Amino acid sequence: MKLLRRLTKPVSHLVVLGLLALSLHLPAAQAGMIGTEAVVNAAQTQQNRDRLHSALNRDDVQTQLLARGVDPAQVQARVDSLTDEEMQTLATNMDQLPAGGSVVGALVLIFLVLLLTDLMGLTNIFPFVKHNR
Repeated sequence: MKLLRRLTKPVSHLVVLGLLALSLHLPAAQAGMIGTEAVVNAAQTQQNRDRLHSALNRDDVQTQLLARGVDPAQVQARVDSLTDEEMQTLATNMDQLPAGGSVVGALVLIFLVLLLTDLMGLTNIFPFVKHNR
């Protein structure tokens, strides 16, 4: 009888701990529906990013960036950090540019966006911009 009690005591402790573990109230996962518009906007934004990256990876664009003293790697990093709204604006402006000036116009637009963020103090890309910090 003593042997039976000695053997069942650890088992009873495990059963009690198991019941306590099962009775913990963990928060349930919250699932929600994703609207079609959100999925389409995300796909459109990614498509715009891919199109801009392919335009920036062209050799003539790379030489123009280097000629203006801008590091193409920094431009790629800045394009990656653009918000969805900024990317949509940039893509819209690229679509509205004339065919012959699309590369140069896109470069100027990207340069202006980068310069504006540098002037606002969000970045420090261009050495000629003085920051008051």
